[in-house]
Amino acid sequence: MVLASLLQWIVNQFPGSEGQFFLSLIVGIGLILSEWTLWKLSRVAKRDYPSRVVNVGLLVASLLLIGSGGSLLVVIWGQTNQAVESVKALSAVRRASFQFILTLGVCAAAYVSAGMADRVIDRLLQQTTEITRHQGKVVSRLCIIGVYVIGFFAILSVWKVNLQGLFVGAGLLGAVIGLAANETLSSLLAGFQLMFSRPFEIGDWVQIDEHEGIVTDITIFTTRIETFEGKYIMLPNDVVSSSTIINIGRKGRLRLGVEIGVDYEADPDHAMAVAKEAMKDIDKILTVPSPDVVLKQLGDSAVLLELRFWIEKPSSRRKWRAVTAVVRAVKLAYDREEIKIPYPQQEVSAREETGGFRVVDGESTVTLPGQD
Repeated sequence: MVLASLLQWIVNQFPGSEGQFFLSLIVGIGLILSEWTLWKLSRVAKRDYPSRVVNVGLLVASLLLIGSGGSLLVVIWGQTNQAVESVKALSAVRRASFQFILTLGVCAAAYVSAGMADRVIDRLLQQTTEITRHQGKVVSRLCIIGVYVIGFFAILSVWKVNLQGLFVGAGLLGAVIGLAANETLSSLLAGFQLMFSRPFEIGDWVQIDEHEGIVTDITIFTTRIETFEGKYIMLPNDVVSSSTIINIGRKGRLRLGVEIGVDYEADPDHAMAVAKEAMKDIDKILTVPSPDVVLKQLGDSAVLLELRFWIEKPSSRRKWRAVTAVVRAVKLAYDREEIKIPYPQQEVSAREETGGFRVVDGESTVTLPGQD
């Protein structure tokens, strides 16, 4: 009131539009300087307070400044009576104006609450290793969606919308959508199951049924795998959750096995010792657990040995480099020790028959020599 009286006195001292233009210019410059000051203060405040809280405060302060500036301009241009009459004319919509203000307040509260929820979850992620970054993002988004849904229903309550009818309609719509998008909803639920059961994470080497590769992305609906041939496979999460999942590199190391055959005339103990000694000097495999050789089975053409060794940080490239190094080292060692790796072979023998072993060609019978 004092400021308005002062402005009215200044206007009376400078009659005419020149004084009004001059005072309007001062008010405009004051508003610009005030907004600039608020913007500078908000940048400083964001260092100590959540950015969403500062943004809401900046918005409220700006609205108050604009309202104050508008009121001053009304006084300067002598439109006070007209403004009062306009406010009286709008008394019929005063309730709607109050509801509109409440709506703005609910929106601001939801905005700030969503930001605080995101900030709290981010701090929890920094303090624990039980939740992955991906899981934290999903939980954060769900919390933000929940806050906005609550805010939406609060706004409906402010405007006195019949929520019972809305819920009934939403239930019918949900039933229709559920029937039409059964597979999508199954993938969604399976996505939450995978998120919390954590059978694999991004970067893991997995085998899902016949698909094998590196997990590159996990969403609520799908899981993406990059195969070792450079192909990308998108698997619906309901398919993933119902399949056999083998996480090959989860423990950070992997045991590999390579079969190799030695001649039946070779000493198996000597062959095993030579192979085990050959693997000791390979730098692409782990020394602990130490490489081992076992006698696996008696094959058709050779005695089969299995070379067992471990690699760390499993990947397809590390696997095949280690396998190549082991096969090369054992092959060279066997060559030095003259241990034969036989070719596939078969032994053919005749069955004893009356009159000897006969070869029938058409209708004639031939008795081989020495079989009489």
